[in-house]
Amino acid sequence: MLFLYTVLVVCCAVLLVAGIVEQRRHFTNLERIPTRVLVNGIRGKSSITRLCAGALRGGDLVTVAKTTGTAARFIHPDATEEPVYRKFGIANVVEQIGIVRRAAAYDPDVLVIECMAVMPALQEINQSKLIRSTIGVLCNVREDHLEEMGPTLDDVARSLSRSMPEGGICVTAERDRWDILLEEARKRDCELVYADPEIVSDAELRGFSWFTFKENVAIALTVAELLGIDRATALQGMYDAPPDPGVLSVERYRTPEGKRLRFANVFAANDPESTVMNINQLLDLGAIHRPLNVVINCRPDRVERNGQMGAIIPDLDPEQVFVIGHPAKSAIDAIPAGWRERAVDLGGDRRDPEALTRELLGHLGPDSSLVAIGNIHGQGELLLEHLAELPADDEEAVPARVDDPETVGLYAPHIDPYLSYTPTYEERYQPFHRPSWAFPEDSGQVPLPRRARQYAERQASHPLPQPDHGRLPQPDASGTHPPLRQPYPESVHNSGEPR
Repeated sequence: MLFLYTVLVVCCAVLLVAGIVEQRRHFTNLERIPTRVLVNGIRGKSSITRLCAGALRGGDLVTVAKTTGTAARFIHPDATEEPVYRKFGIANVVEQIGIVRRAAAYDPDVLVIECMAVMPALQEINQSKLIRSTIGVLCNVREDHLEEMGPTLDDVARSLSRSMPEGGICVTAERDRWDILLEEARKRDCELVYADPEIVSDAELRGFSWFTFKENVAIALTVAELLGIDRATALQGMYDAPPDPGVLSVERYRTPEGKRLRFANVFAANDPESTVMNINQLLDLGAIHRPLNVVINCRPDRVERNGQMGAIIPDLDPEQVFVIGHPAKSAIDAIPAGWRERAVDLGGDRRDPEALTRELLGHLGPDSSLVAIGNIHGQGELLLEHLAELPADDEEAVPARVDDPETVGLYAPHIDPYLSYTPTYEERYQPFHRPSWAFPEDSGQVPLPRRARQYAERQASHPLPQPDHGRLPQPDASGTHPPLRQPYPESVHNSGEPR
């Protein structure tokens, strides 16, 4: 018995020492990255991560990024990327240790990383132990993960605030719960900065060849401003950044009967507010049009979500509402009585998907739009597969990018957010090569470690300004909004140091 106790004590001691060594190594890796940006919130984290990384790359900062959402990706400083390997395909916050280790190998100026924790305690650990961000992003507070962070939106806001950096800066575009976020920021000696979506013009938003929101762009612009990158440079970097595979896009199809169909996959925005925002933006941009039809996919383990999707039907005012999956009744019963007669129950989750798709298309008019909302899994995935087999309608195709901001490229290249990247996407963004800055000293290039040291010294000499942002910025008498921050010290831009 004494022998077993001895073995137990020795094993515990070994694990303790190994844990201490791993933690020290991890903190050493973090210290090699001068600026760490942690992106948290309910909706749009992956897109904001890519926008921030693109803006900072445009400003000539060596930037590594990692997304978690639809398709977890590690993004190298030259914007090439690769999938994040997960043992058994299971996501775990511990993977952030390996991500930081890989990022530190580049000696980057900045790491932009998406928060992958949902449980409040894990969000705090992700910040205090794994990332230790210097700049936090809290994009929005929406109705999602209420079981873990709720039950109210105020509780969600306080839970998300656990990722705020102590003594750092947090950027947010959240207005409705600003007071709560400000209270939580003050507890952590964190400066809360409001990224006003109105600072982004419609023309600037049209510069993207894929759909995004002003809130997301405003956050990325604010983060870039904090790091001394001018607006035009940051925007160009965002325009050049590869989109997330889950980006909102619209497909044009021709049915076997010759009907024209514009289809928008809005499954990824699976909370009510984000769903309505996405569809309204598509309508405003002219990417989809009326008559509008909606398909709601139901899941038995998301009954509450099914009802939420049914309840927003009056806000969308569709011509028809197709309900697929199971239990369809959970969505139909939530549709207000005045709109319930527009609902078409296409059967449960055991129905043949080919017959279901054929019947759905038969209900559509000669030229209509269809948006898919709710949950992707189950019949939703099968519906996407069968719609993708339809021939494309290229008669009115719009170029992906045009110079005239008034004729925006509304239609992004098709990137299926639930499968592997398409070959076109892989060819464009994935070819990994040895970047010029990775060559040795005698190549004439500025080696990466020196760049990182120069960036750290510049930050130490010119710390981020600390204006009072204790309230939401208010427009002045002329109706214009004041700048979010004081200008970054001019000496940083004209220091003559390589960036």
